[in-house]
Amino acid sequence: MERKTFLRGALGAAALSIAGCSKSTKRRIAVVPKGRAHLFWQSVHAGAVKAAREHDVEIVWNGPATETDYNGQIQIVDAMINQHVDAIALAPIDKKVMVSVVERAVKEKIPVIIFDSGIDTESYTSMVATDNYAAGQMAAARMGEILGGKGKVVVVAVQPGGASTMAREQGFEDGIKKFPDIQIADKRYGMADFAKSLQVAENMLTAVPDAVGLFASNESSAVGAAQALQGRNSKSVKMVGFDWSPTLLKHLREGLVDSLVAQDPFNMGYESVIAAVNQLEGKPVQKNRPMPPRLITKANLDTPEVKAQLEPDLKKYLE
Repeated sequence: MERKTFLRGALGAAALSIAGCSKSTKRRIAVVPKGRAHLFWQSVHAGAVKAAREHDVEIVWNGPATETDYNGQIQIVDAMINQHVDAIALAPIDKKVMVSVVERAVKEKIPVIIFDSGIDTESYTSMVATDNYAAGQMAAARMGEILGGKGKVVVVAVQPGGASTMAREQGFEDGIKKFPDIQIADKRYGMADFAKSLQVAENMLTAVPDAVGLFASNESSAVGAAQALQGRNSKSVKMVGFDWSPTLLKHLREGLVDSLVAQDPFNMGYESVIAAVNQLEGKPVQKNRPMPPRLITKANLDTPEVKAQLEPDLKKYLE
């Protein structure tokens, strides 16, 4: 009787030990966005969760409250390194400031996947990002078309140091040079904030009363710029925005916004986690994984391809 009890106890302890080992060996991939507020990052999160479910890994999701808090982002990545996560997927707020923490992770044998925005180091395993320069050129081509190749344009930029939005803005500025009769009359930073973007858009439209075009290079700048146009009850200024949200799509349908250059944040999150998993499993990983932008207009807004990109099932993955 005592022998049977002992055997049952030993077998139970072994089972618990096996279960504990199984739990501890489940790979943990930290996904650190630039911020948490915008729909863009929620879509990234959902895509990451989809990949994690398919490959039986755990996502550790955390990012700063605002997209300007690079100190907060550094602290989060440091904490992930200290927790000994298996891999980190990071959207760097600043291409220079975040270099040291990325290189620290790599020295600790933690592979880093960069997504959304570039960084000034080659230490990362892979970068998954929209071809932002091409996206800016796409926006410039659309602006040239709808303005008939002439007029003054103002630009609501995002923030200095953000590689992705700086590339978009540079692409737009270079692309607009193909239209010699279009002039960029003013450019100001909305600092990735809706209210600040609204303010700088209003200020520029006041300073350049004959502006006929407006380019805004991310979701927050586009929402703020659209609110400025709505407040003036003016459709004489043609707006090309970047990214999307339910509010921006509503403005697109109503004609307040002419067009939006859209990324695919859901697939960005998905592919970032897939790259991390492949690296951990010793499979080939593409160093640079560019994702093409898409121009969205009222004419193609309801096509199946666009709807699939703009309406991922966030509840399925985040609730």
